[in-house]
Amino acid sequence: MAIAKPVSSSVELGLEDSVNDNMTAGRRTPFEFASEPHLGTDISDERTTLLAHGLDETEVEDFSSLPWWKRPSVLWLLPPLLPFTLAFGGVAVPKINLMLTLICREYFSDRAAKDTTFTYAPVILGVENPQCRIPEVHALVSRFQLVMNFIAGILSAVVSPKLGELSGGYGRTKIIGLCTLGTFLGEVITALVATFPDTLPVNLFLLGSFFDGIFGSITAAVALTQSYAADCTPANKRNVSFGYFHGVLFIGIALGPLTASYLIKATGDVRVVFYAVMACQVIMPIFISFIAPESLTKERQKRNREKRNIKPLDINKLRLQDFNPLHLLKPLAVLLPVADKTVSKTGAGKTRVKLVQRNLIILAAIDTALFGVSMGTMNTLILYVEYVFGWGNIESSLFVSITSTVRVLVLLGVLPLLTRWIRNRRNNTLSEAQTNRGSDKLDIGIIRVSILFEFLGYAGFCLVQTGPLMVLCGVLNAMSAMASPTINSTLTKHLPSDRTGQLLGAVGLLHALARVIAPTVLGFVYSWTVGKLTQTVWILLASLLFLSFISCWFLLPHVYIPGSSVEHSSNSDNTEQPSENIEESI
Repeated sequence: MAIAKPVSSSVELGLEDSVNDNMTAGRRTPFEFASEPHLGTDISDERTTLLAHGLDETEVEDFSSLPWWKRPSVLWLLPPLLPFTLAFGGVAVPKINLMLTLICREYFSDRAAKDTTFTYAPVILGVENPQCRIPEVHALVSRFQLVMNFIAGILSAVVSPKLGELSGGYGRTKIIGLCTLGTFLGEVITALVATFPDTLPVNLFLLGSFFDGIFGSITAAVALTQSYAADCTPANKRNVSFGYFHGVLFIGIALGPLTASYLIKATGDVRVVFYAVMACQVIMPIFISFIAPESLTKERQKRNREKRNIKPLDINKLRLQDFNPLHLLKPLAVLLPVADKTVSKTGAGKTRVKLVQRNLIILAAIDTALFGVSMGTMNTLILYVEYVFGWGNIESSLFVSITSTVRVLVLLGVLPLLTRWIRNRRNNTLSEAQTNRGSDKLDIGIIRVSILFEFLGYAGFCLVQTGPLMVLCGVLNAMSAMASPTINSTLTKHLPSDRTGQLLGAVGLLHALARVIAPTVLGFVYSWTVGKLTQTVWILLASLLFLSFISCWFLLPHVYIPGSSVEHSSNSDNTEQPSENIEESI
């Protein structure tokens, strides 16, 4: 449907307006990404007048004059990310089974202490313990994981916005390194518990969750790596760049369980997995902090610190109202942007701003739901298949590997080819590649199809009763892998580039909140329905995904707030430009 909207040429929002034809292309790195950050121009507040189109030429020169090994690129993050995600995927099943073993041992020990006539087979670490596959033990494990996720999620939600702010003022790489350091410390605790299971209590896992959350956890790390990618990637290639991150993540999740299974078989000792995980995860903070080039120049960091008054935490300036829970939601204000007053005071301008706000809210809500589903089901799914189908470490690891392999193929094969095939057919100008133009129909189409696949996968989980069909539904679910990177890429296309860090910081906050709420709700549901109607958790998730699928049909393409608008004061006669009828395809 085409809607004609009269918009003043001096104040139009989100249209494909002309730009300076003299803009030149920046040099390219050996990684074939534009090395300079496409950050547009700085603005001190969303309500101040936006500046002229195009990249800051000084900023471009800063990066183009550097040797390639000092130029930022998304591919700098991929080598250290692979062992990090390999460890993340490899430790998932052994860690859950370690908790299951320790909690099962405590359960039977407590029961035997209360009933002297009760006897049970010994619970041995690192081997199959079929006596533990009972609803009571699974319910206890689910509730314990609920507490772990609650601690890590709450702390991450509190610190993630501050970390996102600091990354803009002091550099992305330092803060990413800090986030991954917290994950490493959490796995050190896991290795200690696995090494001394008869001495250290299972509750020590909660300390690991504390370390993980206080440094922002993986939610902050993912948001900041995407900020790094947005700094040095043209807008029309961001979904592919974000897809690389997600692809490497699922490569690790695919190969990690297989590697862990091989180590367990080869050594006969599950503790070797936890030691290998520590060795892999220490690489990321070291490489990111000391080797990877920073994506923000020193000058831009300084301007950000001065413009936004960014400072490290000052204990002496803390006030009681700073601990108000409502202050936690302040970073979400970026999802309700306000354009320049001279722009938004017109009828057409107000309408366009409202459409941008609606798109941002819908996209953020869907992304939060998908992330919550992913985080909430990660542990529950392993418990479910082991309880319903009697799978052990090897079978569960193989299931995770198969589904993750499909995700990798979709992210590293289907998504780039689809993007290149469709977008290369268009005659994009340089400015279109380097400036935000809002989401297009390809972005929205990918989001809709991906959510449909995920809905069908979880609907299948509700119905299947055999292991092979469960794997088939898992594969169907994995075909939705394009949704998350496309949504994150699409979000960044709605606002000026210097708001990318703030926007993805808000996404990180929503992810942190989802990490608290989703595992809490799903863990509670599973713990109360296991052994009764165990599929209840999948029914709940299928319903949520159905609502997400419906809501994504309200997204509109090509609405955005550009990085510039013409100031009224720039017109010497202060006369209003003639209106134009602009047709927008919806």
